[in-house]
Amino acid sequence: MTTWGEDMNLDNLLVTLQKNPVLQEIGFGLLLILSCLIIHFVVSKYVLRWLKFVLERTNNHWGMALYEQGVFKKLPRLVPALLLYQGVSFLPTFAVIGRKIIGIWIFFIIIYFLDKLLNGVLAIYNTYPIAKKRPIKGYIQIIKIFLYLLSAIVTISLLLDQSPWVFLSGLGALTAVLILVFQSTILSFTASLQIMGNDLLRVGDWVEVPKYGADGSVIEVALHTIKVRNWDNTVTTIPTHKLIEDSFKNWRGMSESGGRRIKRALLIDQMSIRFLNEEDIAKLEKIHLLKDYLQKKQAELKAYNDAHGFSENAINGRRLTNIGTFRAYVWAYLRQHPKVHQGMTLLVRQLQPTTEGLPLEIYVFTNDTNWVNYENIQSDIFDHLLAVISEFGLRVYQKPSGFDLKEALQSLEADGI
Repeated sequence: MTTWGEDMNLDNLLVTLQKNPVLQEIGFGLLLILSCLIIHFVVSKYVLRWLKFVLERTNNHWGMALYEQGVFKKLPRLVPALLLYQGVSFLPTFAVIGRKIIGIWIFFIIIYFLDKLLNGVLAIYNTYPIAKKRPIKGYIQIIKIFLYLLSAIVTISLLLDQSPWVFLSGLGALTAVLILVFQSTILSFTASLQIMGNDLLRVGDWVEVPKYGADGSVIEVALHTIKVRNWDNTVTTIPTHKLIEDSFKNWRGMSESGGRRIKRALLIDQMSIRFLNEEDIAKLEKIHLLKDYLQKKQAELKAYNDAHGFSENAINGRRLTNIGTFRAYVWAYLRQHPKVHQGMTLLVRQLQPTTEGLPLEIYVFTNDTNWVNYENIQSDIFDHLLAVISEFGLRVYQKPSGFDLKEALQSLEADGI
């Protein structure tokens, strides 16, 4: 029950408020702020939660992508901000400065929303396969730069109570300064257009940029930088315009062709190269891959030697060599290998002899471009060739080691030398 003294105090308070407009405005302002806080609490706690529930239930992938990027996070503040903007008109003392501050606040909420919306668009776009071929992150960043410039101009115009066009008209005189300040951005944007237009680079491409120590997979193509995750899991960041200025190697063509090249040579000790005798030929004829070759080759050589009057053992005649027969074996072995791409170049050739032996180069393509699988296939091929080469009476060249010298000395001592 209210006492007479309390009634008198309440009446005095009302009278005081009626006589003091400033206190009225403060009271109305506090009530307005309290209303805005309640509205913000309700919208952020219940409306956003309901929105997430609906998006999850309807399996709306686009909507969930936008939600996860925070597109709707700041929107609850827009409702109380608009209410404050309209309500401050009833506060003459604070109306002018209040509308400016709240107007800037509303504008920043909108800019934040657009920024997150662009992130959401990028996230949705990246879910499609075309994103690897045509990344748009650089273009999104350009739009954001213009968005931030626009927000700065509008903010200054609101604070100074001037039209934004006044500041925009003055930008013409600052063009040279802007070009100097944004030189890197302009160069990067031009480079991005060239990269996208000529399809020079995609996310996921294996690239080599020796100048920057980059050798790995492209993980991001942005406006100013391109990130490459190297095979040792380090990340190299390359300025976008520098990638165009300098040369780089893109291995995408290899991946798309379906074949990856093996180009490696065996160094044959030239002192082990010789003609084959009848015993050698009889031994090698037991090798399935060489049986047809040896029969055809012997018939060809016999016909040639008979036609020219050369006996089989004459130095003038044509004879089989262990290096030539081994080369034929390697060719036949690669032709029947299940991991060698039979639709691409297959060569087994001799290169220029060197002081370290005669290089016998294997030039083929595997039908598996995966790095790990490729290395295994290549190793398996050379494992076999190194193991079988002795069957042809050939030796692989190897520089003598300390162990070899030790063995030679022990052999000499055993012989009493």
